[in-house]
Amino acid sequence: QVQLVESGGGLVQAGGSLRLSCTASGRTISSYTMGWFRQAPGKEREFVAAIREDGRNTDYADSVKGRFTISRDNAKNTIYLQMNSLKPEDTAVYYCARSKYILTSEAVSAYDYWGQGTQVTVSS
Repeated sequence: QVQLVESGGGLVQAGGSLRLSCTASGRTISSYTMGWFRQAPGKEREFVAAIREDGRNTDYADSVKGRFTISRDNAKNTIYLQMNSLKPEDTAVYYCARSKYILTSEAVSAYDYWGQGTQVTVSS
């Protein structure tokens, strides 16, 4: 079993930045592809970004490309999401998740372990 705990969420003005962290315990995540998802009220959970185990291959949703950066520190069993130029439409609960597969995937069903989420609110 692996436990994932997100942190770093909060309230920020439009145009601001936040850095989310997701730390794993129980098992190492160093050999797994990891992802970030988000869910706004009344909407389905949607893909944000994913990173391969080596940290060199990444994938982003079109809506965040150029503004968000996913990274990882395998020595710390942690992944990060640097979010810049935040917009009100980025407001959501952000979740990290461990993928069942090696290749990055945007499908919720491709991920088997999830954190509890951290709230990000962007005011206009």
